[in-house]
Amino acid sequence: MPSPTTQVDIATIIDHTYLRADCSTADIKVLCSEAIRHVFKSVCIPPYYIFQAKKLLGDSRTKICTVIAFPMGYSTTGAKVEEIKRACNDGADELDVVVNIAAIKNNDWNTVRNDIESTTMISHLRGKKMKLIIEMGLLEEEEIVKVCELAIHSGVDFVKTSTGFNGTITTPEDIKHLRSLLPLDIKIKASGGIRTNEDALLMMKAGADRIGTSSGVKIVSMR
Repeated sequence: MPSPTTQVDIATIIDHTYLRADCSTADIKVLCSEAIRHVFKSVCIPPYYIFQAKKLLGDSRTKICTVIAFPMGYSTTGAKVEEIKRACNDGADELDVVVNIAAIKNNDWNTVRNDIESTTMISHLRGKKMKLIIEMGLLEEEEIVKVCELAIHSGVDFVKTSTGFNGTITTPEDIKHLRSLLPLDIKIKASGGIRTNEDALLMMKAGADRIGTSSGVKIVSMR
């Protein structure tokens, strides 16, 4: 885990995010410019803008992250796989895939298992990182444990706490809990209500390997 001692360290684990439904070309231009200037790990953007972001980022070190079945997660597995294929073709480096919460709530674990395995497999076949968004704030404890078990079995690269679209505020305790459930080779992305430098540092100290936030510039500018 990166040392939480410098602003540069924080910047290089931030997924600089803009996922509003009314996101415009102008917003993406600003986001990419900020990401290059502050050396953020990635920009996390709607699939519609991947191709444009790839041009804007050029040969910078900033990666392109996009979301799949966002924010509800209950798209069919086949639809998710096709979304991932298209995103990869357009230039995405990382896929943040929302788990099927509806299937979890219906105790349909076969569907959940197939969904996670299929989306992980296609991401890895394309040489991309897959982050599974489990939406902790909507799950019971036993559901969190079970979905983490499936994530381990499927070999996801990250487990992500939240979409940030359901009012969930991720806490350091959430990160510590996930870390207790996951092996070290599965990383953790903290997302949901992370708006200050202090918030980010607490997530890092708790075990987060990546921070998803729309407040990246504010976070790295605070002293």
